[in-house]
Amino acid sequence: MTGPALRPVSGVPQRWITVLGSGPLPGRPELVADADLVLGGRRNLDAAGVPADRALVLGPLAPALDAVAALAPASAPAPAPAPAPAPSDGASATTARVLVLASGDPGFFGIVRALAERFGPDALDVRPGTSSVAEAFARIGLPWDDAVVVSAHGRDPRTAFNACRSQRKTAVLTAPGAGPAEIGAALLAVPGIERRLVVATDLGTATERVEELTPAQAAARDWPGVQVVLCLAVADGAGGADGAVGPMRALAGPTEGPDGWALSEEAFEHRDSMVTKAEVRALALARLGPRLGTLVWDVGAGSGSVAIECARLGAAVVAVERTEDGVRRIRANARAHGVDVGVVHGSAPGALDGLPAPDAVFIGGGGADLPAVVTACAERALRTVVVTLAALDRVPDVRAALLAAGFTAEGVQLQAARLAPLPGGVSRLAAINPVFVLWGTRTAPGSIPVDSSATTAPSGDS
Repeated sequence: MTGPALRPVSGVPQRWITVLGSGPLPGRPELVADADLVLGGRRNLDAAGVPADRALVLGPLAPALDAVAALAPASAPAPAPAPAPAPSDGASATTARVLVLASGDPGFFGIVRALAERFGPDALDVRPGTSSVAEAFARIGLPWDDAVVVSAHGRDPRTAFNACRSQRKTAVLTAPGAGPAEIGAALLAVPGIERRLVVATDLGTATERVEELTPAQAAARDWPGVQVVLCLAVADGAGGADGAVGPMRALAGPTEGPDGWALSEEAFEHRDSMVTKAEVRALALARLGPRLGTLVWDVGAGSGSVAIECARLGAAVVAVERTEDGVRRIRANARAHGVDVGVVHGSAPGALDGLPAPDAVFIGGGGADLPAVVTACAERALRTVVVTLAALDRVPDVRAALLAAGFTAEGVQLQAARLAPLPGGVSRLAAINPVFVLWGTRTAPGSIPVDSSATTAPSGDS
């Protein structure tokens, strides 16, 4: 029994766009000489000696793609019945009419995605160089299969900032507004998150520089030419990266998610049962939607159970707690669960001043100032506010505060009964106190404006 015929994937005539990553790859002089159009950054074009009449400096992506489209073959020829022998110098078996000079690995947060979407992968002959992330980690002798990699090119920089706050090994492909100074300042804005930064400048060139700094040092400098910033946790008392090497892994990327959530109350140190019950926490987490790249506030955090659960799910978290004893418990619980939680000692709403805007906010408790706290949080929250309270009398005020801030206002009363043992090996139902859970979602989702560079794509991963 025979399967379908396999079409050759290299050296076929329809591959009319060559994407060349940086590095001493063969075939560059011939490709530059034969191409009708060469795209790339100014540095790459100059280094390759591309004549001005055939060079196009990559800037806004749409005009560049239109220029490439103008050179597309009228129709893609049928695939050859068998692949032609590969040239000895590694060049394509056919002349590419378009050449893209990229940086690093152009298939890793680079221009390959845009080209493949516009012209199809069959049009591309991709020859990657070494990723700048791999280069940066190699310079400091660390593996990076457990690193979170974030690109800030044309994207909301908050994603990169929050990944650096929550993850213990992060690489950021920098962009204007998301360089070492901004990353350092973002880390300083959340108390209690200990990180060290490794800044890689001009990788692979004669002016290459790799240096380690504190967030404060990075925030105080100007940074031209930076390609990648590594953000690494600082081990308690050791000064090195927390879990820098660690055990062998099967999956690359961030730490695998928790086996479950809505942990029992016994999983957290707390005082006099002052901890959000597991059943309530499960619904709150479902409405908060914590995930990698987002920021959650836990206001009136108490034991920090909600904050820690959000951090276990990948979010950056700030816990705000008015009591000194509560602050100590939050920090102890975070250490016990192996997560990083920023902690602010103070009372809301005043303690919220200066904190970075959250995607979602959890508000626990229900004092007389609850409507004012809800209003202050709703003014800053980009997506969701969740409130838990025991007093029915305060439900209308919370709903009114959410609605006035442009949120929806929904809610339920939760009253669970847990199985409890009785003599004789039988069980009864033991009721826990009812709790109101209210939540609101922005009817017109808020956002922090992204620079107009969102229409500009990097040619490669640097």
